[in-house]
Amino acid sequence: MAIRYLPRSSSVRTAALAIVALALLPTPFAAAATAEPAPPKPVPAYSSTLLDRPGTQAKPGAGAPALPDGVSALSWLVADARTGEVLAAHNAHRQLPPASTLKSLFALTALPHLDAAARHKVSASELSGVGDGSSLVGVEAGRSYRVSDLWRGVFLSSGNDAVHVLAELNGGWQQTVRQMRAKARALGARDTHVVSPDGYDAAGQVSSAYDLAVFGRAGLADPEFARYCATPFAQFPHGNWSHPIRNTNRLLTGADGVARYPGLIGIKNGYTSRAGHTLISAAQRGNRTLVVSVMNPQEGGGHAVYEEARWLLDWGFKAAGRVQPVGSLLSQSEQSRTALGPAPAAPSPESDDSDWTAILLVGAGSAVVLVGAVLMIRRRTARAYRSSGRD
Repeated sequence: MAIRYLPRSSSVRTAALAIVALALLPTPFAAAATAEPAPPKPVPAYSSTLLDRPGTQAKPGAGAPALPDGVSALSWLVADARTGEVLAAHNAHRQLPPASTLKSLFALTALPHLDAAARHKVSASELSGVGDGSSLVGVEAGRSYRVSDLWRGVFLSSGNDAVHVLAELNGGWQQTVRQMRAKARALGARDTHVVSPDGYDAAGQVSSAYDLAVFGRAGLADPEFARYCATPFAQFPHGNWSHPIRNTNRLLTGADGVARYPGLIGIKNGYTSRAGHTLISAAQRGNRTLVVSVMNPQEGGGHAVYEEARWLLDWGFKAAGRVQPVGSLLSQSEQSRTALGPAPAAPSPESDDSDWTAILLVGAGSAVVLVGAVLMIRRRTARAYRSSGRD
């Protein structure tokens, strides 16, 4: 006689089905085993369609502070980085040139593919496409650099030369463009169209305050990204010596007459003649982290982007808990996962090592049936005795 052994996973499923069937039998224990269904998850008290409307969107509650006067940016947004809830926004989905804030999306795309400890000798061809007037960190052809040094050149000095080299390591310029576009869509950032990964002005290249905040929030969840964007100063190699570089985000360093913002985590600033000044900033106060994006202030000169971000951060920390959100930075897939609750835990690897789990489950189920059957027989016997007049 041939004996057919079920795979372990099949035996566990068989055991589970047996238990379900046993639970449906009319035993005294069936009712006790029936669990009351969990209540549905609450639906968010906002509609992201508010953010599709032009102008300022905010829903202040009792005791909420007024939005700051004097914010002249064409587009801005304030959000809770942990929940993704948008506290207020102005022209959230207006498509504008992003300048070097687009490097945040470049980092989200390429960081997972590149070994930070690897060394690379730069070729002249890798630097040939760097645009005129680009910000540079000082990468030179013929020299070897660690990938981590190149990333510091991107985050601190906004070096387009470092972006070009890293993009080549990532599979090439156009491959990186395609990957960035796909990454933006995966994050729910649908206002962004990538043409040049370094943020250099290019026809058709746009993003929005909403999308930049999405990139900033996603970056904070990546330990490498978070570490680089929070670095105020570093040394960049130059042959046998190195030179200091400083983060161009003045809210982080407190440079050039801009006061450092307390609790600032960083992220990325940018500027081109076409985009004006742009900025993604995140700051932490207590157990709350906010992310703010500001695009192209119309007043106040080159430092206005930092001061307007400061006002919005201050407002956000005061307003949190006193305003209703007007939207969410979460993609549709993230919102679906949140509404459904956490996914069931996967079986531990140990459960695949033997069939003892299935055997024990079947044994427990059999015991339940046996006890139920004994009780039913005893009850029927007692009724028979009573009907015959015997004690």
